[in-house]
Amino acid sequence: MNVERALLAAAAALVALAVVAAFAVPGAVAPPEPDRPPSYVAYTEMTVSPSHVAGDTATLDVTNYLTHGGGPARNVTVRTRAVDTETGFVETSERASLGTLSGDGEHETTLSLAVAREGGYRLETAVYENGSRVAAGHRTVRGVGALVPDYARSSVRFHDFEGDAMPTVRVGVRETGADRTTLDVAAYVTNAGGESEPVRVEYVARQAESNLVADRATVDVADVASGRTVTPDATLDVPAGYNYYVDAVLWKDGVLIDTTTAAANLDPSRSISVNETREDVALDVGDFEGGSGGGPPTTTSTRSGSSPGFGVPAALAALGAVALLARRWSA
Repeated sequence: MNVERALLAAAAALVALAVVAAFAVPGAVAPPEPDRPPSYVAYTEMTVSPSHVAGDTATLDVTNYLTHGGGPARNVTVRTRAVDTETGFVETSERASLGTLSGDGEHETTLSLAVAREGGYRLETAVYENGSRVAAGHRTVRGVGALVPDYARSSVRFHDFEGDAMPTVRVGVRETGADRTTLDVAAYVTNAGGESEPVRVEYVARQAESNLVADRATVDVADVASGRTVTPDATLDVPAGYNYYVDAVLWKDGVLIDTTTAAANLDPSRSISVNETREDVALDVGDFEGGSGGGPPTTTSTRSGSSPGFGVPAALAALGAVALLARRWSA
């Protein structure tokens, strides 16, 4: 009997201890949580924008948008890669960890991909949860080579008249001689917006069929105000009797930012336009001795000189000698 009483007393003590513990520990007697649905992660959208453009590379910021619902999604990782659309090769790949996603709603993450500034790319994104792929999306971008490098960005450009109503480069004849012609050239330069900027305009006269440079001049423009157009002018001294392309080149801090071309017809027997097929003509290279070479301008507000070479008088003398010899042979 004593043993039974002892066992009952011990059982009562255990029950009392359990009751005390239940009230002493918060949540010990709380009802069980209802079952939560499993987590899901869906891929909704991708946006792409260039953040940095260098001479041979471009950095694309790829923002991925995810939608999460249900229970917590643990160890979520996003990987985006750029695949060359021409070769199919993976150009580069980046990865970001989002940790644990909880609560219903949208989440986003941005990855920066540095790619070659050429062609197009297929941007592919995969979403992983605990190492397993749960969602994916893609987008294709083209014309990456057309992105303007940061160092060449400028609101100053040669003015583009709608419908070719006027030429961007104006060419006129200032003075003519037996073997030389002086051209007046000017280009319309417009600052479409932004801050005022100093620029340099280089004019190059090249013979139409041979591309030989006959003369060049450079003009510094100290300031092109926002929304304004200026027409820096110069003179070019070229051999007479030939047709020329007059190239206008716009420079900013030693960087070429724009070009345009006009035609100058000095040969009365034929004329040229900016876009036409070349044809062979008689050319005396001596007429172009002393012309400037290519490359960016190294001086400002200067014009290179040219020597006439043999020129028209020498050609007439040669024709006279041929006629005299022909008369002697016929006699």
